[in-house]
Amino acid sequence: LLSKKLGLPRRSMDEVRWKYYEEIGYDRDIARKKRTEGGSWGLYRYWKPFDAYGVKRLLADFRDCVFDFGGGHSVYEDEGLFEQVRELLAPYAHVILLLPSPDLDESLQILNARADSTSAEQREVNEHFLRHHSNYDLAKLIVYTKDKTPEETCEEILNQIRGQA
Repeated sequence: LLSKKLGLPRRSMDEVRWKYYEEIGYDRDIARKKRTEGGSWGLYRYWKPFDAYGVKRLLADFRDCVFDFGGGHSVYEDEGLFEQVRELLAPYAHVILLLPSPDLDESLQILNARADSTSAEQREVNEHFLRHHSNYDLAKLIVYTKDKTPEETCEEILNQIRGQA
């Protein structure tokens, strides 16, 4: 909705990530092994350097568009990776974090309700994404979506970014 209202293309990390990951040696067999041995957390840890590289490549490949990161592309435990992503996003005036509610417990309940089939372990990873400082440190604007239609959320974002200009 936002890209249509702005008349800009949307570029989703989830649509291009594998191409970028493979550029620096992502190995699906290793990923499977990490998942088997360490569950969702093992896979998550394996992905982090690839996530940061993917952000770098996405921002280098596209201009004048609305970027759409997946949930994990803005969360980094490794301070070096976090700083890389922070520096990459620094020139962008509108880095927006969408959350259901300012109450993180309520946000988690809402997000978990949307993903009934998610495993308990994946819910832990999702909670980690929600509570991790990276999202908040990278965001220049937070928009809450609870009780809003997608159209209302889009209008709020537009009003906020127009107010920042």
